[in-house]
This record gives sequence, C-alpha cells and structure tokens, in this order.
Amino acid sequence: MPKIAVILPPGFADWEYAYIAGTGGPFYGIDVRFYTIWPGEVVSQGGLPAKVSRGTDEIADWHADVVTVVGSFCWEQEGAPDISDVLTMQRERGRAVAGICAGTLALARAGLLDKVRHTSNDPAFLTDNAPEYAGGPLYQASPKAVTDDLVITAPGTAPTTFTAAVLEAAGLDAGTARQFRAMAAAEHR
Repeated sequence: MPKIAVILPPGFADWEYAYIAGTGGPFYGIDVRFYTIWPGEVVSQGGLPAKVSRGTDEIADWHADVVTVVGSFCWEQEGAPDISDVLTMQRERGRAVAGICAGTLALARAGLLDKVRHTSNDPAFLTDNAPEYAGGPLYQASPKAVTDDLVITAPGTAPTTFTAAVLEAAGLDAGTARQFRAMAAAEHR
C-alpha cells in the first residue's frame, strides 16, 4: 500500500492537506499518516485542534513514499523547526518530498530546492526566509504545483494540483490523478 506522511506543524494551514487526507485513503487506498514536530496537540490556523501522537523522528522508520510538509507561519519565524534530516534522508532513499506554501521553506533550508525546478509563494518569500536557499535560477513562477526529480512544491493557493502531484508520487496512476484534478476543478468551469 502506498504511504504518505503529512507533517502538521503548529499553526498548520487547514486547506493545504485536506484533499490528501480526505481522498488519499478513503478513495485511493493510500495510507496517510500524520506527524508533527512535537507530538501532542497542534492547532491549525483556523483554530482546529488536532492530537498528533507521532513525531517527525518516527517518519524514517515508516518508509513513506512521500513526506509532505504543510505550511504554517511557524516556518517563517526565526528559530523555525529544523526537519532537514528527515527530508534529506527521504531524498537519499529515492523517495519524494513535498512542500506547500511556507512548507517550501523547510525544503529550501534542507537544500532540496537548489538543483530542481520549484515554486513557492514567490521568489522573495524563499530568499527572505531561508538564507541558505540557493535555487533562485530554478524558481518557476507557477500558480500550480511543480514537480522535478521527486521534489514537489506549490504556492499556498494550489492545494488541488499539489494533492494530485503528491498522490501521483505515492503511486496513483496518471489517469486517476487527471480525473482527481478534473473533479476538483469542475466548480471553476
């Protein structure tokens, strides 16, 4: 069974993981599990309390197909949590990593955006909040998710294409991923 690890930081963005959780398991048979920096209760930007018993240090033992980092204002703060070890180990195993919105900052700090095409909220967002980021020439101004060499990135306004890319990286076939994108986009036609 394909596996997706979703990292919910304190103040996680409610809309950025919802499609992954709501469709990944129930509709596509993917094992979606939640992790957080410090196990216990985390509260979303919208005020939803979530009790998460797994810490990010447990991800490596689970061998997820994709590790997904959800956005939060915590990634923009001085002294932001450092999950570089988790993310680089995932890539060293040849598995996908994904970041949406401020979650892309965790990927930038780990050096995972330096050699692949990627996107985020905007280029200055990365340079202002991740001084170690060196991937500027590969930045793609895109309203949709960008995937390159098993690194998936998206601005916070693109949870649909982000979800499709994450599900596909976990093993969902391309046709079903297209069907998901079409279904989610139907209201905008």
